[in-house]
Amino acid sequence: MNEATPQSDELLQEAIARDTLERYSGSPIEDFQPYVILTNFSRYVHYFAESRQLKVIEGSTFKVAHSPKEQISILDFKIGSPAAALVVDLCTFLPIRGTLLLGMCGGLRRSYQVGDYFVPIASIRGEGTSDFYFPSEVPALANFLVQKMVTNVLDEEKAHYHIGITHTTNKRFWEFDKDFKARLQGTRAQAIEMECATLFMAGYSHRLPLGALLLVSDLPLMREGIKTKKSSEAVFAKYTADHVEKGVKIMVAFDVAIKKEAKGIFRGQRRRFENTNTA
Repeated sequence: MNEATPQSDELLQEAIARDTLERYSGSPIEDFQPYVILTNFSRYVHYFAESRQLKVIEGSTFKVAHSPKEQISILDFKIGSPAAALVVDLCTFLPIRGTLLLGMCGGLRRSYQVGDYFVPIASIRGEGTSDFYFPSEVPALANFLVQKMVTNVLDEEKAHYHIGITHTTNKRFWEFDKDFKARLQGTRAQAIEMECATLFMAGYSHRLPLGALLLVSDLPLMREGIKTKKSSEAVFAKYTADHVEKGVKIMVAFDVAIKKEAKGIFRGQRRRFENTNTA
């Protein structure tokens, strides 16, 4: 009986990951582009596809659309930190050069308004899934170069935005939990959502540059600010196009930036991708 070697385990892991991504997305691995926009919203994928006359592909779990012209794929991985961990674990075996989350968050400051953008520089690891990647003392930080491109694009477009720390939680219906709210306010986080800490930790673990541009969709510390079906529909109708197009511009700007500062984009096992997707 042949014993498994580290190299054979790595090859098996990559083969299974690529197979899983194809099953979950319904898309051949070869169609994925060098830059991937991750989102929780199928509407974002449909907007991206319809505005560019692309096909939406749906597998058993994800929806995806690919734009070879822009070198961008957009993928809806649904919601929550386990799904966030899974999608990064799968995508790390592709020659992806950069990744951006387009998500929504609850604003935790009275001065925030629905429709503001939020740029997380770090996340509080309140979700648990990130513990599989690093010990608790390791901070969940967004990739600096990606976030630099995020703020550059927002500044160029004169968008109203905030920069700060977001709290990542696995508890979706927390708005009426007094103990949780007290702990949340004690952390002085400026926003709350369900994926950033996991994505940042997984991206750091796999050496995949990953950042985020969040949209303030609700103000959950105020009773009248809690998200409802009606308010959610209004946010999608008003902000989907702008959010997605900003994400595209950020990925294009990141492509320009790493061509000037390409060293270090591919590290470790991903170094074998260094000379791919440089068109």
